[in-house]
Amino acid sequence: MPVAYLRTLTAPERTLRTDVHLGLFLAFNAGAINAGGFLAVSQYTSHMTGLVSEMADHLALGQMDLVKGALISVLSFLAGAATSAIMINWARRRRSRHEFSAPLLLVAILMLAFGVLGAYHRVIGSSLIMTVVLLCFIMGLQNAMITKVSNSVIRTTHVTGMVTDIGIELGRLLYWNRTPDSPEHPAVRANLRRLRLHLSLVLMFFLGGLLGALGFKHLGYIATVPPALLLAALSSLQFIPDRNADARTPVRRPVSVDDQA
Repeated sequence: MPVAYLRTLTAPERTLRTDVHLGLFLAFNAGAINAGGFLAVSQYTSHMTGLVSEMADHLALGQMDLVKGALISVLSFLAGAATSAIMINWARRRRSRHEFSAPLLLVAILMLAFGVLGAYHRVIGSSLIMTVVLLCFIMGLQNAMITKVSNSVIRTTHVTGMVTDIGIELGRLLYWNRTPDSPEHPAVRANLRRLRLHLSLVLMFFLGGLLGALGFKHLGYIATVPPALLLAALSSLQFIPDRNADARTPVRRPVSVDDQA
């Protein structure tokens, strides 16, 4: 049943399948927010590497106002990640089923606020720094949540790391093992499961960015509302009582992406 499976995507019981499916959806969402945010504030709000580099450059040039702007962005992302960790650990210590759905619901609410306020009241548009703070906070919140869900296997905004992992696995795939496989000299083999995972995540981030940019270009801020409502619906399923919940026992990692397919 589709609804029953959708409920498992944010459940405390985890499998590799649910981790991957949730990660793909959130990578798409991150790409859309990142691209739409760029059109709104002329800044990519998930690119912490670039922001830290900007801080160093502007500091060297004595451009302190720009240093402050980049620092605020990084601190906002950091605050979002910390908030996600606090919410997850609070729920986990109380054996709540909302440890992952609650942070996602907060992401949806903040996305909805960004879209509605920006479209109808221009509150967001009138304050550039607050828009940047909100978007960076959302990115940190979401990325920390999927990182906690997957035991640091999946990240939805860290494309640099994903592309690096793709390159590593491609290098292993292309490696020519000239000697027979042996315990002393094991053959170099690519982890095809990991390669497929990161290729899929990068593709979903790209597609999300493409649709997010097109949506913002043609619809403006209101383009954020549909994905926010979809995310809210997904995360809200865990708040609906499930008569089978008491029969479950948490399963954290029955299969790892590092296991060979």
